[in-house]
Amino acid sequence: MPFTKDGTASQCGAGSPGLLLGSRWARTCLCLTALPVLAVATLGSQSISAPPRPSNSILLPEANRPPDANAQMEMRERKAKQQNFEAANAERRRQIVQDSARLLRVAASLKAEVDATAKDTVSPSVMVKAGEIERLAHIVKEKMKLTVGAG
Repeated sequence: MPFTKDGTASQCGAGSPGLLLGSRWARTCLCLTALPVLAVATLGSQSISAPPRPSNSILLPEANRPPDANAQMEMRERKAKQQNFEAANAERRRQIVQDSARLLRVAASLKAEVDATAKDTVSPSVMVKAGEIERLAHIVKEKMKLTVGAG
């Protein structure tokens, strides 16, 4: 606003109250028309620059949840049972190795005794050794059936 020499504000250029009302009306209309244009421009730039987000999550919440107490107990029991089974298999394998070595010794002893005797004669000790070989072979066969996952 321009000031006069005496320091008071002059009214020149301010116009009448009707003129002020018209300029406010024009500014309001201009703002109201510019607002939707700016909104469309802003939404358009956001949809182009930002990739769309998936509506549902990829991982289910159950995938990250720790097991409950019952499931933990079952897992511990299964692990203990597996360890016991592996220990039993290892013991059976050890026994099979021992019985097989014993079977081999008795068979070698029987062969040596049969070779030393006459062709048509059979001694009682030969029959005992043959029975022991049969018994050991049966034991080894049964233990091999029980052993799982040999290796």
